Amino acid sequence: MIRTRLEELHAREERRFAEERPRSRELAAQARANLLGGVPMHWMVKWAGGFPLFVREASGAHFVDVDGREVVDFCLGDTGAMTGHAPASTVAAVVEQAARGITLMLPTEDSLWVGAELERRFGLPIWQLALTATDANRFSIRLARELTGRPKVLVFNWCYHGSVDETFATLLDGVVGPRRGNIGPPVDPAVTTRVVEFNDVDALERELAAGDVAVVLTEPALTNIGIVHPQPGFHTALRALTRRHGTLLAIDETHTICCGPGGYTREHGLEPDIVTIGKPIAGGVPAAAYGFSAELAERIEGHLVLEDIDVGGIGGTLAGNALSLAAIRATLEHVLTEEAFERMIALAERWTAGVDAGIAEAALAWHVTQLGCRAEYLFGPDRPRNGSEAHAAGDFELERFMHLYALNRGILLTPFHNMALMSPATTEADVDLHTDVFRSAALELAA
Repeated sequence: MIRTRLEELHAREERRFAEERPRSRELAAQARANLLGGVPMHWMVKWAGGFPLFVREASGAHFVDVDGREVVDFCLGDTGAMTGHAPASTVAAVVEQAARGITLMLPTEDSLWVGAELERRFGLPIWQLALTATDANRFSIRLARELTGRPKVLVFNWCYHGSVDETFATLLDGVVGPRRGNIGPPVDPAVTTRVVEFNDVDALERELAAGDVAVVLTEPALTNIGIVHPQPGFHTALRALTRRHGTLLAIDETHTICCGPGGYTREHGLEPDIVTIGKPIAGGVPAAAYGFSAELAERIEGHLVLEDIDVGGIGGTLAGNALSLAAIRATLEHVLTEEAFERMIALAERWTAGVDAGIAEAALAWHVTQLGCRAEYLFGPDRPRNGSEAHAAGDFELERFMHLYALNRGILLTPFHNMALMSPATTEADVDLHTDVFRSAALELAA
């Protein structure tokens, strides 16, 4: 019944979207003259509606498009704006630092504060800065290979760690191969990567026993294929097995910072060798960080040669720049605080309860899952145990309809899945609007 209704409802919503956004439609057409696909980043064409929305201004948990329509933003830059848009403390720090210099290739005093605060939050004492979590993950992989003398990386099926070549691998009938959509992979991923399903301890032990894995890179809970929680005992087994087989463990907290000020790592007492974090730590200013245990940092320093330290494939001219560091300090000190997370997580609980009630009222075989201040619904009745089960619960056409339906009623969700994120500026009224809109969509589909 849903499939019959879906096509006609989607067509209706696309007509409404186009009629109500003439200026965005006009700008999208003009943009095709100089921008690939008419967008500054090619994946922006994936937004539902036939053309992307152009934004005029954003503040807190809302933005206004060029047609003057205000939208509640639950996407929040897919975590990059988890602080809310233009948080006052971060903006003030950026303005002040920009007037004093943006990038110097030299440290500022803010770097000391940032390093100490990252240790306080995540438990690892030694840190380096990057511009994106992709770079933080990439550099961590290179260091792990250097220190272990091993060539391979192990990731979990349907993971996401930015545009890191080694992580765009999947299992195809049990064999490692390129993930669908992988553009121009430099080598067959089987050369560089071992892949197992999340929560599969037996498969993990089998793959690590080969003795060629330098590092396991993982989110502590999968987030980019829907939310997949670790099963009880999984992280204990993961840490024990990596230590037994001489493999380093890197935890990517870029999305799971949603769990609290120190991410999933602090909330659940994990003991990684490396932590990577990007996106929200500077309030939307490009910045990332990667930290090491004291033992690992000592080993790294022993491998660095002063004469060649600038050509080792790690770093970047703008990494650790003065502007990013000022933004990180202001954001961590004044925006992503303990108090803010308490509010944000409570709002995610409210959002989850609203969606759960809408699913039940419409009698849909869907479910909703929460992780800290992040929540997401999937088009299947059971919570997935791994990436493959989460992927199987996806439905591209249905997803695009739900996104477009919400957007036409003033709600923005993350375009790649059905994720909502709470910011310090999000309100109960914002959440309740989503509950009403979601309920309406679900009932229309089920009618």
